[in-house]
Amino acid sequence: MDGRPVLVCTEYEDATADLVIAELNRRRVPVLRFDPGGDFPSPLVLAARIGAGGTTASRTRPKGGWGGRLTAGARAADLSAVRALYHRRPSPYPTNSGEQAARFAGQENRRGLGGVLGTLPGCLYLSHPQAVARAEYKPAQLDAAIRAGLTVPATLITNDPGEAKQFCSEQPTIYKPLHAGAYEAEGEPAGIWAAPVEAVEIDGAVSRSAHLFQAQVPKVADVRAVVVGEQVFAARITAPPGVVDWRTEYQNLTYAPVACPEEIHGALVQFLDGFGLKFGAFDFAVTADGAWWFLECNPNGQWAWLEDAARLPLTRAIADLLENGASQHE
Repeated sequence: MDGRPVLVCTEYEDATADLVIAELNRRRVPVLRFDPGGDFPSPLVLAARIGAGGTTASRTRPKGGWGGRLTAGARAADLSAVRALYHRRPSPYPTNSGEQAARFAGQENRRGLGGVLGTLPGCLYLSHPQAVARAEYKPAQLDAAIRAGLTVPATLITNDPGEAKQFCSEQPTIYKPLHAGAYEAEGEPAGIWAAPVEAVEIDGAVSRSAHLFQAQVPKVADVRAVVVGEQVFAARITAPPGVVDWRTEYQNLTYAPVACPEEIHGALVQFLDGFGLKFGAFDFAVTADGAWWFLECNPNGQWAWLEDAARLPLTRAIADLLENGASQHE
């Protein structure tokens, strides 16, 4: 029996991670779950070693890799023998405290624990935190999509009201945020969804930040394509007529599994390889002629609701990748 553990980095309440952990437990794969931003420096304890000399244990550690232990309560993991790290939805390291000492400690925690977790020897990352961070930039995504051969709508990123007005006058246009960060309206959490915008609506407020404008695709449906390793699982999503962003109508959506065209499949794998990712949740708009138009990729997107809604074996695919670890990619 392979006793190497899988590390699962996520926040306390994460039903998606729960599904994967339950499947790994069923397979008797050791799992250590923790939240770096919430559990460190207590109750999570790190003792990582690298370099020549010191104890007998440090001298016999494999060359070029971190050794030592990561301990969470009664459970511990040998850092030199981690088979995979599932980077799900960890809370951020707290660094915003007004107290100088607390800010310093937060930065040290992120660079210390985060740095060790990012350089584990022989570990498969699903996906590496730094790769996820790089891939979250929409300008980089759109460029990578074109390079991979995907079809991308005409897009403008600007803080120039004149450029924005001109772009919106040339074709039906939508606006969408460059980052889906936390936002509140009247004290309540709110989402900023993709929405149509016309030239007459453009004013000087555009100059206050970067804005993303994109030609509106005359779609008949959407597709969410979830890529795990080199496997692609796709669901066709049908929303009520006139809905631009299907996320605003969860209660009125219908789902069906759909085959991913071979050329799209290859492009998605190429896209992820370029960022060093093992996972991606891609959104496409599908037109009446069957063309798939790339909209964006969430490198750490949600997928659990699709498992039942579209009958996609996503938990099994992710557990397979984590269980097999890096050996299948050597």
